[in-house]
Amino acid sequence: MDKATFRCDALVVFGVTGDLAHKMILPALYALCQDGRLTVPVVGVALEDWTKAQLIERARDAVDSHDTGVHATTMQRLEGLLSYVSGDYAQDSTFTKLATALKGCKHPLFYLAIPPSMFETVAQGLEAAGIAKGARLMVEKPFGRDMKSAAALGAVLRTSFAESEIYRIDHYLGKEAVQNLLYFRFANSFLEPLWSRDHIESVQITMAEDFGIKGRGRFYDSVGCLRDVVENHLLNALLLLGIEPPASQAPQDLTDAKVHLLKMIRPLTKANLVRGQFDGYQNEPGVKPGSTVETLVALRLHIDNWRWEGVPFYIRAGKELPVHVTEIVVKFRKPPVATFDATPKDGHNYVRFRVTPGLEIGIGARRKQPGEAMVGEPVELTAVEDTSTDMSPYERLIGDALAGRPGLFTRQDAVELAWKIFDPVLDLPDAPEPYKTGSWGPKALDTFAPPGGWINPTA
Repeated sequence: MDKATFRCDALVVFGVTGDLAHKMILPALYALCQDGRLTVPVVGVALEDWTKAQLIERARDAVDSHDTGVHATTMQRLEGLLSYVSGDYAQDSTFTKLATALKGCKHPLFYLAIPPSMFETVAQGLEAAGIAKGARLMVEKPFGRDMKSAAALGAVLRTSFAESEIYRIDHYLGKEAVQNLLYFRFANSFLEPLWSRDHIESVQITMAEDFGIKGRGRFYDSVGCLRDVVENHLLNALLLLGIEPPASQAPQDLTDAKVHLLKMIRPLTKANLVRGQFDGYQNEPGVKPGSTVETLVALRLHIDNWRWEGVPFYIRAGKELPVHVTEIVVKFRKPPVATFDATPKDGHNYVRFRVTPGLEIGIGARRKQPGEAMVGEPVELTAVEDTSTDMSPYERLIGDALAGRPGLFTRQDAVELAWKIFDPVLDLPDAPEPYKTGSWGPKALDTFAPPGGWINPTA
């Protein structure tokens, strides 16, 4: 059977007792049940000596915490699918018990919601137990800490699974609003003649969070802002804006287009990077004394191809900023002649995408003000959508992995090329510039800015 088209006949969640499973995976499984898209056995695996009844209670609590409108019938269907295997991932007996629980299943999906340090142990255990053949493997980011570790991790996974069987999750790509970036880009013919260096002056991508590290000091101090959201989430947003039209709707053609663009992005240098750290970060529990980990980054990327030569792509992300918003602004060049009253400040047209919270697509233009004088004003034509009832990213991604749709998952060559861009500036020893909480970052950003300055999103 074609590995790209078969539907999995079981789902195994390693780390089912963990925080990710409680917050995201179990509520997503409930939603899949509600839509009739999850009908296969679900086996939870973890070290804790739980019973099936305890797993069911955990699932109920997860769904109750996530959704106030829980349907008893749907919950009963999910509970009927659940079973539990307790054991240490380093012991063969755990995988022997799992093989017994999967008896009769030929194409399970193994979801590794566990630390990457355990991936090799679990993959080898599955292969030794004879249950890796014909299966798919779904793994959570991070896919390494740099290019070298990413390549090593990929090699480890491919000892037991073919590349076509490995589904690497970046949940950001499962968001409905992020999907709209791709759709809007290629479904509207008026954009294509304008979508290049001839008409676009710059691109700004901003992920602002109005909160800190929420008690995750030990974790955050091991990754920092660059690894946490820029190398993956925001780089993926850039790719959707910058790629050439895929050859077809086939998932591999979309991935090929992304890989082609990744090869043309220059590796980042210190001259194209600003790092900041909010005041008080070093007092957070779990943060090392004197930590040089950044909580804010701003960077400038250049794409050396025909379409984008000379157009700077700016990415800015940080914590303890004034608002909680992710927004993209594609800024067009000004008219070559100021026929009326266009000024450097507001004479630009633009396309604005807000991807969190909700979805907004705005087109910035100018119109004449009422009156005799030919005086204009900026306006925005905006489409707004409430995304609170949309399919969650995890619901979409688990459903796609079960069905064998790889389009929203990351391929190994793309993983390594992404790390290659950021490798030169990872783990810099320099102290990041401090910035006040509630501000837009350190003073260095005043001079490190796109043409015309930063466009700060509003709440």
